[in-house]
Amino acid sequence: MPDPQAALAEQVRAALTAEFGPACADADPAIRPSAFADFQANVALALAKRLGLPPREVAGRIASHLGDSPMIGLAEVSGPGFINITLSGEWIGAAATSQLADPRLGVGRAARPQRIVVDYSGPNVAKELHAGHLRATGVGDAVVRVLEHLGHTVIRAAHLGDWGTQFGMLIEHAVDVGEQATYDQLAAGEFTDFYQAARAKFDSDPSFTDRSRERVVELQSGDEQALRLWHLLVADSMEYLRRIYKRLHITLTDADMDPESFYNPMLAGVCAELEADGIAVISDGALCAFPPGFTGRGGQPVPVMLRKSDGGYGYATTDVAAIRYRLLDLGADRIIYVVGSEQHQHLAMVFAVARQAGWLTGAVSVEHAVIGLMTGPGGQRLRTRSGEQFKLVELIDEAVERAEEVIKDRYDDPDLRASIAEDVGVGALKYGDLSVARSSSYVLDFDRLLALTGNTGPYLQYATARIRSIFLKAGLTPGDAPGPITLGEPAERTLARTLLGFGPAVTETGQAAEPHRLATFLFDAASDFTTFYEQCPVLKADDPDTRSSRLALSALTLAVLTTGLDLLGIPVPDRM
Repeated sequence: MPDPQAALAEQVRAALTAEFGPACADADPAIRPSAFADFQANVALALAKRLGLPPREVAGRIASHLGDSPMIGLAEVSGPGFINITLSGEWIGAAATSQLADPRLGVGRAARPQRIVVDYSGPNVAKELHAGHLRATGVGDAVVRVLEHLGHTVIRAAHLGDWGTQFGMLIEHAVDVGEQATYDQLAAGEFTDFYQAARAKFDSDPSFTDRSRERVVELQSGDEQALRLWHLLVADSMEYLRRIYKRLHITLTDADMDPESFYNPMLAGVCAELEADGIAVISDGALCAFPPGFTGRGGQPVPVMLRKSDGGYGYATTDVAAIRYRLLDLGADRIIYVVGSEQHQHLAMVFAVARQAGWLTGAVSVEHAVIGLMTGPGGQRLRTRSGEQFKLVELIDEAVERAEEVIKDRYDDPDLRASIAEDVGVGALKYGDLSVARSSSYVLDFDRLLALTGNTGPYLQYATARIRSIFLKAGLTPGDAPGPITLGEPAERTLARTLLGFGPAVTETGQAAEPHRLATFLFDAASDFTTFYEQCPVLKADDPDTRSSRLALSALTLAVLTTGLDLLGIPVPDRM
């Protein structure tokens, strides 16, 4: 099925060649969506200077050729030289029929599939996920789903914090309370209490602090007890993460964990390589890289500390080792880091070191997919009344509880009501994140997120349930409506035209790593279906052909919405 915008570009190129010769065939058709027609071609404005002709004359001569195409219903010149193009209703109907028959619904595969690493979620051992993890986890997973759908090979990398000085503190606390008590507490999900108790002793008890530092050395040297307790912490944390990821419909598995401990054996070699190449130097006893262009107060260069003066390594060393591994060992063509804006300079400096070392070349793309904040009222960080970070599981629970209140009068069966509330609550929470440009912050407002109207997850879920109810009343399945799709009413045409944009929306979402682009498309499609549903009777259509066409258009809408929501990781209940 052709992408309307790409197909129009070919039509304009053909018109340029026919009117002005092959020398103009390389001009950019500059096809854009238009508020005054389906599309607008702006090529005449740029081409006029090359031809030495008025832009409107160039536009008119191009438009005269476009009018002969069966794809185009109307091509007319407006303004200083724009060409407003309205697609033929017959062409839209035929294209929509073809889209319905296409298992991929018009989503093309990448012409040049890439090997892409997506670093997202950022969990830590012995720490609960907090509300801030929702965006990095949901956005990252949506990006992964879309890229895989486009045919890329995607390597999920949840950079798991499972190494470093804090683990001496945690292991020592586990020794104090006993292995069984540690297991029981962590198995109950009480990671925050466990961590805070260890931290409190570390900050107040000098002997505990000294023992914790000794434990770090023992852990790094392979001490049996230290490793056993470390494995206990990791195992219980992984069980907790599995539960959270499953509930949020996140595709991360144990195999996708990218732990800091994996890179530990590489750190000394990475430091030696950078020092041998003159990229890293000793500064105040520490080994540091000073990538050009990064300065602090007074113009002093800002370092990437690779090895501390005491011989230890920090998180920057791990990040440098990780990008080297991803580039040289995994052979990544593109790396996307889905993390908060506060990491921007750090990542930029890591990228710069990788370029200096020759690991990162111009053929590879490395990107910081910036994540904005979910905030409370007034734009403040989301915290509990006691001032602590809001636990992610508590955020999910509250969304589901509120969703059950919204739908409580619809279902008598408590199990069914609870199942649907889970999907609606989780869907509302995730869609609230994904519908906002990922770099933007937004205020958590459950009333808005759970509304059945507006750009919300429940609105889109309800649209799919409404379409299913049409087929249920007819005693049919969506597969019983193959078309053809013919367009008579304006609302039919608008909906079909919108649905043809599904392929481009998915492609653009993958290229930009911006899920809100797909979310916006899905909301537009659901809104156009609502108008169609209100203005164009489906089961009570005037004649069998119209009824068949509208059923097919409904089936196409359902397929696009459910596929699109799945790409975003949004659960879709069968009914609401």
